[in-house]
Amino acid sequence: MIKVDLITGFLGSGKTTFMKKYAEYLIEKGLNIGILENDHGAVNVDMMLLHDLEGEHCELEMIAGGCDRETHRRRFKTKLIAMGMCGYDRVLIEPSGIFDVDEFFDALYEEPLDKWYEIGNVITIVDTGLPEKLDGQGEYLLASEAAEAGCVVLSKCQKYSAEQAATAVKHLNRALENVKCSRRFQDEVLCKDWNALTDEDFERLLGCGYRTEAYEKQYFDEKQGFDTLYFMNMKIPGKRLATTAEKILKDPGCGKVSRIKGFVKDRKGWLELNATHGEITVQPVSAGQEVIIVIGEGMNQEQIKTYWEKG
Repeated sequence: MIKVDLITGFLGSGKTTFMKKYAEYLIEKGLNIGILENDHGAVNVDMMLLHDLEGEHCELEMIAGGCDRETHRRRFKTKLIAMGMCGYDRVLIEPSGIFDVDEFFDALYEEPLDKWYEIGNVITIVDTGLPEKLDGQGEYLLASEAAEAGCVVLSKCQKYSAEQAATAVKHLNRALENVKCSRRFQDEVLCKDWNALTDEDFERLLGCGYRTEAYEKQYFDEKQGFDTLYFMNMKIPGKRLATTAEKILKDPGCGKVSRIKGFVKDRKGWLELNATHGEITVQPVSAGQEVIIVIGEGMNQEQIKTYWEKG
């Protein structure tokens, strides 16, 4: 049977960066892997960051969102059926940061997937710089995406103190308590600079498995939950990308914006923008697509567009 791992975590936690390192380790071990990028919106920016993994031992697939929940589940299952025929040793799934983890378990327990796949690991990425409180559905999503994880991996540990890492874990445990889940994280947390991860660390992750936990399920009106806005072909000078993103994140008139990501091209080449309330980065990349994606709740598209156009 094909082992399948879920790499989950809230918006902007660092899933794609971790996925790349995890996949590189598996490829170095000689495994043939398939990566399924399962994004919330209709344009999958994160998949572009994984393209250099493609080769003899790695293939990339994607499911774009922009559809109702049932349609998305059907596409998810259909894609896994197709990937089950490709002879992979392992399949890695990176969903959006607002993914319902039950969708993963439900799909893999159904025919014919239950005959082809075996659930390997559920690994949840948590930002060490997690804000004290997440807006809207954020606290629930933080808890629900970690409740059944075999291991929680803290991102950006090298940028924060041990005390801040402990605070992030306390926040996660508090979120679990709020959804009436008895799970608490302590030993199942990996806090380390990802550039310093060893073979022993990766083998620990490969054997972390998953847990079956009960928690209070919450249901949200799709029309009132997270939404995604796309700004295509925006001619934004690289020097004002970060400051503009910061203004949008801080302006309540823009709505509850949780994450901004995408690419722009200036005279020096492609730049990747990745912005959350905890951190904003702009860095050069070899290739991109002229799109800025804004994810949040109750967003004001015209207000946000004004910032991109005027800074």
